[in-house]
Amino acid sequence: MGDVLSQGEIDSLLQQLSSGEIDAEEIKDSGDKQVKNYDFARPSKFSKEHLRTLEIIFEHYGRLLSTNLPVYLRKNIQVEVMNSEAVTYSEFSNALSNPVLLGVIEFAPLHGDILMELASSLGYAIVDRMLGGAGLPLEKTRDFSEIELLIIERIMNVCVNLLREPWENVTEIQPRLQRIETNSQFAQIISPGEMIAIVTINLKIGDAEGLMNICLPFITLEPVMDKLNTKFWYSNMQVKDEETYQDVIEDLIEHAPVSVKAVLGKSQISVSDFVNLMPGDIIRVDTEVDQELDVYVGNMRKFTALPGSSGQNYAVRVTSVIREEE
Repeated sequence: MGDVLSQGEIDSLLQQLSSGEIDAEEIKDSGDKQVKNYDFARPSKFSKEHLRTLEIIFEHYGRLLSTNLPVYLRKNIQVEVMNSEAVTYSEFSNALSNPVLLGVIEFAPLHGDILMELASSLGYAIVDRMLGGAGLPLEKTRDFSEIELLIIERIMNVCVNLLREPWENVTEIQPRLQRIETNSQFAQIISPGEMIAIVTINLKIGDAEGLMNICLPFITLEPVMDKLNTKFWYSNMQVKDEETYQDVIEDLIEHAPVSVKAVLGKSQISVSDFVNLMPGDIIRVDTEVDQELDVYVGNMRKFTALPGSSGQNYAVRVTSVIREEE
């Protein structure tokens, strides 16, 4: 059944016919089927639905990057998915400059590899930040040294491991960074004429900004292409209840490192006495030899304990737990 026009659309159409804006013959001709040329050199293996689903997956990936990378770089990270497109591999490789940071990633259990291209400006900023600098890119590009590549490899391994969660709704993957290439000629993972999908992500690390391109060959994604649609992706989203999130949070907290200190005692001395302290001087504290010590977890008084030793190390033995109400 054809579309039904509203009264307003009918009036507008009649008005355009009467004014000559639309020719009745053109309307008749418009009913003919339009023939679309098919480019065999660039077959459209990725539909708009596929590309849109990839954008959704990598939007999730971008959120993971913005929350995990600051732990290593100690900088605010802003991530935005710019666009996705389908091109041939030759178009992608020809657009790469040298030096380039090209991570070759094994996308198991899917056959074949994917590529993660990181702008060289971001690579310099990462190295500068990891070595204690402000995280500024170099004014003049140069080749990366072996030490710099090892530092970048550590961060790129973090980025690769974060790929698992966004792809859970499509398939379980075990990505692994195989190597980092600085010359695109040594990262020829597929033939030049093969179709690939490129997802472009804008990454901002402090004041340094650059692009991250994810290259996904069709031959690698072919087994899961039917699952790359928004309907399947949303229908397979794992619904996690509050208890599941609570278990995850508790597990993370349990493995969080905290400082524990036992206070042997307290004393007050003058500044001059403090300045003139020498090895062997004795400071009198306000605790007895057999008196229990206060043990602090962070800045909170949590236990009482007795001093002692364990092997060659000083130690304390917990005697009681201090509850919040105490």
